[in-house]
Amino acid sequence: MQTLDVIVHTISLASGTSLSYELRAADGGTLPSFEAGAHIDVHLGPSLVRQYSLCNSPREKGRYLICVRRDDTGRGGSRTLHRDLTVGRRLRISPPRNHFPLVAAEHHVLVAGGIGITPLLSMAEALAARGASFVLHHYTSSAAEAPLLERLQSSALGERTVVHHSDQGDTVRAGLPAELLVPEPDTAVYVCGPEGFMTHVVAKATAAGWQPGQLHTERFAPAAPPSTGGGEGDGEGDGAKAEVATAFTVRIASTGTAYPVPADRTIAEVLTAHGVEVELSCEQGICGACLTPVLAGEPDHRDEVQTPDERAAGDRITICCSRARTPELLLDL
Repeated sequence: MQTLDVIVHTISLASGTSLSYELRAADGGTLPSFEAGAHIDVHLGPSLVRQYSLCNSPREKGRYLICVRRDDTGRGGSRTLHRDLTVGRRLRISPPRNHFPLVAAEHHVLVAGGIGITPLLSMAEALAARGASFVLHHYTSSAAEAPLLERLQSSALGERTVVHHSDQGDTVRAGLPAELLVPEPDTAVYVCGPEGFMTHVVAKATAAGWQPGQLHTERFAPAAPPSTGGGEGDGEGDGAKAEVATAFTVRIASTGTAYPVPADRTIAEVLTAHGVEVELSCEQGICGACLTPVLAGEPDHRDEVQTPDERAAGDRITICCSRARTPELLLDL
């Protein structure tokens, strides 16, 4: 996997629980360009790789900005960054990847929940630079806990940003942003934030008449697995029984070798255990590093990377988390 060497150039407070990190090339040169919505993998240890959205303007060539909220109940990445990263620290990162790109539209509505502001802030910068029509809604618990609020309010983006604080009774559950109450045919909607926040916004927008192709989301953690029975639920656990995983076989096209995948192991785990070289990063289905072409068979998609149309095509699979609906998958490896 290709990596870049960078230096932590500055660290600044972005909210009461969030820090902003400015990364620059270790050799003093430029960094690869990126598009709004892109993220990078940050290598924090031998087995600790985490994905963070770039939140600066894509027009900037000499630095990457990431903003990380400390989550003491998470998987350890944010705690490591907050505890161990210091100015001058050398890091390995991946080149930017983008599975959350801006699509062409006459108007964009950006809806962020908490730290979900990071990719949407880069989008707002890109849209403002091209003179495009957009509005950014940022939902937070309070002004003190609003990531990057000072940057928003002190820039030209402030004129197109509406900030909502739940400690003031202004929450998304009290009502959708005005721009989402009536669907507009030439508008694209982008939503990023905690799982419950996004599930609520998308459900309400869909009920209001917005089409699935107009609603774009990015998750920082995988969604709950598919479930069967038990009613509609509210996105926060409704007691439904989780779908039972089944065994299947993957076959490698280049060698013809078949490998059984038990119900309790992933495709990636099985292949790496047999010495098959695959590219992995998040191992949660949220980064796209392990997307692998499928030549035959039907994938059971469990990722948060591919669009509905890409899933329907069935020609690629995230081998870190997705499974098979057919007895065998033929992979182009």
